[in-house]
Amino acid sequence: MESEQNETGVLAGDERMLIDGELRHTASGATFDVIHPASEQVAGVATDGTVADMEAAVGAARRAFDAGDWSRDVEFRRHCLMQLHEALDRNKERLRRILITEVGCPVTVTGSQIEAPIHEVAHWAEFGAAFDYLRYNGVHETPLGPAKRVLRYEPHGVVGAITPWNVPLYLNVAETVPALMAGNTVVLKPAQLTPWSGTELGRIVAEETDIPAGVFNVVVSNANEVGAALTADPRVDMITFTGSTATGRAILAAAAPTVKKTLLELGGKSAHIVLDDADLGSAMPLAAMMACVMSGQSCVLPSRILLPRSRYEEGIEGLKQMMENFPVGDPWTPGVMQGPQISETQRQKVLGLIRDGIDDGARLVTGGGIPGNLPVGYYTQPTLLVDVDPNSRIAQEEIFGPVLTVTPYDTDDEAVAIANNSIYGLSGEVSSADVDRAFAIAARMRTGNVSINGKSHFGINSPFGGTGQSGLGYRNGTHGYEEYLHIKTIGMPE
Repeated sequence: MESEQNETGVLAGDERMLIDGELRHTASGATFDVIHPASEQVAGVATDGTVADMEAAVGAARRAFDAGDWSRDVEFRRHCLMQLHEALDRNKERLRRILITEVGCPVTVTGSQIEAPIHEVAHWAEFGAAFDYLRYNGVHETPLGPAKRVLRYEPHGVVGAITPWNVPLYLNVAETVPALMAGNTVVLKPAQLTPWSGTELGRIVAEETDIPAGVFNVVVSNANEVGAALTADPRVDMITFTGSTATGRAILAAAAPTVKKTLLELGGKSAHIVLDDADLGSAMPLAAMMACVMSGQSCVLPSRILLPRSRYEEGIEGLKQMMENFPVGDPWTPGVMQGPQISETQRQKVLGLIRDGIDDGARLVTGGGIPGNLPVGYYTQPTLLVDVDPNSRIAQEEIFGPVLTVTPYDTDDEAVAIANNSIYGLSGEVSSADVDRAFAIAARMRTGNVSINGKSHFGINSPFGGTGQSGLGYRNGTHGYEEYLHIKTIGMPE
């Protein structure tokens, strides 16, 4: 196990990739630095994989699928994934410290990034073991006589998984474990900024499970062309990706020549419609908290608050109070709930969008810069912009920072129109004392998911996916599992 530790709690992950059952460095020995966002210091390195490494990993996955028994042995897959579940649980405190080191996620809010994915491994192992892969579809009359039809659910083959940096361990698991349990082999390409959440997963698979060589591979690299090689490789049958809409478009284009299946969870610019009968005393603090937890680096964040003009100033005051008192600081400190942005590049993007919003006429109520008490680390103040034009850049572009925009409206119809004025459609929220009224509004929002009065739509048993340019397909639930399977219809005599 290759790692480094110092007295601050910073912990580096394994440097090596996993290719065809072997933990290895790239042939040249090249590495790239991994920066701890809270200190701006190099915390360690990861091997800098190449296109040749990716080609080797894809070749291993292809051989493992075509020549091995993985796709045919459901009970063995369950056995291996339950081993993985137990191994992740044994390693969870190491994984937590690595996560804080490379992401800057506060220790207080790591549960959704550590415990949740560990639970999901066991869930998919049991779900896949109980799944009905062969289903009778009735007897049908044909010109040649009755035909019995059977539906057979089969794995696609080799799945390439490309994951982002905001919740890396969770998404590494969410994009690979159901694919594995469905009988596919997998090549994982983690984000450049967070390679260790991928390499540690590879190490655990190699050292603590019976998953055969080639079934699960991890290739890390600081070069974009390595991920592009995975997407374009004709030996890959499916790509699953979470990240920006711009990158999603590029993946679709690269996958087009081979017409491979793509599962995409892309950007969001979700609206929170606060109706005039809402309990602002609970809705506004929760909205502000959601904007700041994880430093606003969440695709489902309802970052556009739509307030009725009759309660506009009241709602703004509630948001302001919460954001000005939100605990921001060192992610290693218990009680802190907002850490740094992932990088200086990301922080400057957030600050630039805030400046653009002000230039476009938005009023800055609080925040807007770098916290004076946190000169080191990529920190951004919780920021509230009001009087925001719904057509302005700040209202249309995903920010991925601790920023809320507020826009007034006069009627329910106007609120729905503003909410739907977006290329995205990932998530949304409605607050109202009248649940039936809120449900009617939710039904009119062009988005894949909606929460009413803070009740989360997200869960392992419920399909999650976007409309518009927020993605294609679903994760979670039966719908999410079936994304990793194709249906073969077999006609046969009665």
